Amino acid sequence: MNFKLILSLIPRILFSLFLFSFFSSCDTRPTHKGEINPEKFKQPLMDANKTLVEIEQQDIDNYVARQGWLMVETGSGLRYLIYENGNGRKVEEGLVVQCAYESGLLTGKKCYNSDNLGPKEFLVGRGGVESGLEEVILLLREGDRVKIILPSHLAFGLVGDDDCIPKKAVVVYDLEVRNVLNPINRN
Repeated sequence: MNFKLILSLIPRILFSLFLFSFFSSCDTRPTHKGEINPEKFKQPLMDANKTLVEIEQQDIDNYVARQGWLMVETGSGLRYLIYENGNGRKVEEGLVVQCAYESGLLTGKKCYNSDNLGPKEFLVGRGGVESGLEEVILLLREGDRVKIILPSHLAFGLVGDDDCIPKKAVVVYDLEVRNVLNPINRN
């Protein structure tokens, strides 16, 4: 196992042990007639979530630095880099987009791609894809090629996709907007 990998895991292991010991030592005795006071857990859970988000952001920062990418970050935490500008139709809500893509993880593991699964096609603004893709696609036009980093909350969240994407995973896309079409007649 890589020594740098082991060192990078130590803070996460220590944090997990801290959370385990904290919650296993909490007084969860009923406060009144069998009720548990949720206020007792609110701040520790908020603090734990904040720390996990900070760790994820640091992982993303490290990945971007290793790649040498100068990315734009949106208010939601999504990051993107348009590396080839198209000159086609602008993507708008209510239109259908067809994209060639490759997706993977910060670890470098490749997950899905359009060569094997066909192009990703969806009606913009109707869901059915990761919320981060819905956000970034509205910034693009036909022919654009873009690198995208979706923090876990904009990708598959706490549960992953039950296949290649694990829980709480940051997803990296290399995406090309191939076609922007009207939804009914697809032209």
